[in-house]
Amino acid sequence: MQSNQQYPNNAKDSLLTVKSENGSPQASLGEKLKLAIDSLPASGVSLSEIRNLFGQEGLLLLTVFLVLPFMVPVSIPGVSTIFGAAILLIGVSRLFKLPLWLPKRFEDRILPADKLRAALSSGLKVIQKLERLTLSHRLKSLTSDGLRGTVNNCSFILGALLLMAPFGFVPFSNTLPGLALLFFAIGLLQRDGIFILLGHFVNLATALYFSFLIAGGTVLVQRLIRFISEIFSGS
Repeated sequence: MQSNQQYPNNAKDSLLTVKSENGSPQASLGEKLKLAIDSLPASGVSLSEIRNLFGQEGLLLLTVFLVLPFMVPVSIPGVSTIFGAAILLIGVSRLFKLPLWLPKRFEDRILPADKLRAALSSGLKVIQKLERLTLSHRLKSLTSDGLRGTVNNCSFILGALLLMAPFGFVPFSNTLPGLALLFFAIGLLQRDGIFILLGHFVNLATALYFSFLIAGGTVLVQRLIRFISEIFSGS
């Protein structure tokens, strides 16, 4: 059976204007993300090419796309740094209402499209499940501009910083901040305050988790130094 979903020739425009499979004028979040994944080139892809798929008006949609690889236990070298930095700059651009700017060395960094597409496709399943749980205008005041908007954007930036933290080898160190950013982006896109609250909660849980890791690592290093000192002092 042939799909009714319409894919215009220009991928950048299609992410904002593509019709859904049931013919409605606005495609779902999952449909737009799937279109973006299908639009990736076969070999390598740069961050600038990914950004151009969404355009300046689709920064929250771009954020959801960039956190997809962290929803599954797949490690792609360099992705957390590049994508985390891009999400951080998206948060800054939203906070100060400026166009998105990306450093040239990040824009031109080539990522393996095949590995990235596999991770994105797996992460897309999480988005499709979460999207069914959203409901527009729940706790609408939490999605408003002004002071609440500033707080949300600052928490968004915090999530990006936590994603960039050098704990990539530790379980859930990328998944937790990625999930917080996902909740923020979906909450703002769908105007769902419950998802905004979940974003704040997961940010807090991530900060506590990282604090525990740092404290535990400090104690471990101190004990190791003491152990080595005792060996050499006894020799």
